[in-house]
Amino acid sequence: MARQGELFPSTRLAQFPPGGESLPLLAHQLLDWQRRLADHQGPLFAGGGSGSLQPSLFDAGLQGRPHPREEPVDAEQAGAQLNPLLLQAQSLSFWRWPRAPQRGAALYFVTDHCPVLAADLLLYVGETGQAAQRWKGEHDCKHYLAAYSEALAKAQLSGQLSIRFWLDAPQAVRPRRALEQALIRRWLPPFNKETRQRWATPFTAGDDP
Repeated sequence: MARQGELFPSTRLAQFPPGGESLPLLAHQLLDWQRRLADHQGPLFAGGGSGSLQPSLFDAGLQGRPHPREEPVDAEQAGAQLNPLLLQAQSLSFWRWPRAPQRGAALYFVTDHCPVLAADLLLYVGETGQAAQRWKGEHDCKHYLAAYSEALAKAQLSGQLSIRFWLDAPQAVRPRRALEQALIRRWLPPFNKETRQRWATPFTAGDDP
């Protein structure tokens, strides 16, 4: 995995103190990072959208009926209609429940609420053919979320992390991934590999160099 971009120039934040360990991010630095993300995503959250898509974009099967349509659709147009905040929020530990609350193909969204900024942040967008299984075990986003949560705690900032599933996603892999990529391009979530350099994500996964 490529090395993450630096959030702060070395003139403002020493990367390594004499003891050899990286310095924790300060509260104002984390808030600056969150504010930049909120400046991009806030208008998208406020711009409407819903927790479902118009039937004209997908076959009726994608609205909860069997036999979903497999042909590609206009992913950009479809992605513009989805508002992750209108999906039910769940704990990131949902996969430990005796019975998974969702199954089958899905798009999923990891979000945080920043009380200081009164802003919601979309941190990650993913897709899966098995919603009950994808979040179990190793997942790169989990490492970023752990580092992010640790940074917030050290800076004495709070957050409200959650995961949300859209279960009307296409069953076929190709259109589902096309929709995922359209959503990533629209929202620019910082923990997706496609956008980490843009936001100079200061949180690294455990296997990052």
